[in-house]
Amino acid sequence: MSQSRVTIRDVAEYVGVSHQTVSRVINHSKLVAPKTREKVQVAIEELGYRPNAIARSMALGRTSLLGCLAPNLTDFTFASLIEGAEVEARKHGFYLISSTAPTPDVFKHLLEELVDSRRVSGLIVINPYIDNRHTYLPENFPLVFIGSHASKPGISSVTLNDELAGFQAAQHLIDLGHQKLAMVTGPLDEECTQKRSLGFIKAISNAGIIRDEMKIVEGNWSATSGREAFLSIAAMGDLPSAVFAQNDRMAIGVIKAARDFGLEVPNQLSVIGVDDLPLAAYFDPPLTTIQQDIIKIGSKAANLLLENIKDSTHLSQYLTIDPELIVRNSTARY
Repeated sequence: MSQSRVTIRDVAEYVGVSHQTVSRVINHSKLVAPKTREKVQVAIEELGYRPNAIARSMALGRTSLLGCLAPNLTDFTFASLIEGAEVEARKHGFYLISSTAPTPDVFKHLLEELVDSRRVSGLIVINPYIDNRHTYLPENFPLVFIGSHASKPGISSVTLNDELAGFQAAQHLIDLGHQKLAMVTGPLDEECTQKRSLGFIKAISNAGIIRDEMKIVEGNWSATSGREAFLSIAAMGDLPSAVFAQNDRMAIGVIKAARDFGLEVPNQLSVIGVDDLPLAAYFDPPLTTIQQDIIKIGSKAANLLLENIKDSTHLSQYLTIDPELIVRNSTARY
């Protein structure tokens, strides 16, 4: 039988059941006996049947598409989050469409295109608080945040345990004997920046290091901003023995500036980042970092969204994924 001519009724006749039973199997209904479900699934594979997406959407009253809006699609972290979400969505018969929303106006327009027209059944929003875009989010629509908790109940979220990431970074440097520390933050209005800073300051306070003596400079997550931040730190005089950069790209910028300044890393300056980018182990020196499982965070977000779509009464969940310290050669004992 030609795949292009296979219909749901062909599958039903092949198995000896009604086409309604085949439809229930396709739509993951619990009202099908396990043995019957298995026979239908085998027949679908053998015949090469592929459900009609439009017909299925009409039957379910929703599409099999999920949306994902991110500030950009070039950032490694954002791209990996989307990859994790997309793989999880496909496991459940859904597909993910992603778009960049660099400004609140673009974000609002995309919501109108995707949500108001019901082109997607749910939406993942990455970094919803980088500007006022969260104020445009729809009511009573399946939503999941990545990178920030929702400011109102009913919206699930998945984030890195950023406070623990900052704490681990500080504790590692303290354990190596460093007392003169500096920190290069992300944008100060971002939740992850605030929490990583809080964790770092908690650790140094526990160690008896005076917070006011620590140099803190704001970056924007880019390597260039890391370089400029270290130059600002150097201009303050009395160089630190270690720097915590709140992501790996800024850490690389710090290392570049330190070398231009005539410092050896890690012999004269230890540097630690966050993320564990794929190339972090191949930097010179290999970068000590706080690893976040970005793919897992994206996967969890998609899973929460699908749960909400299937059951609108499902309680919202706030998941945090713990980071892991990865020690390489950019940090050393003081």
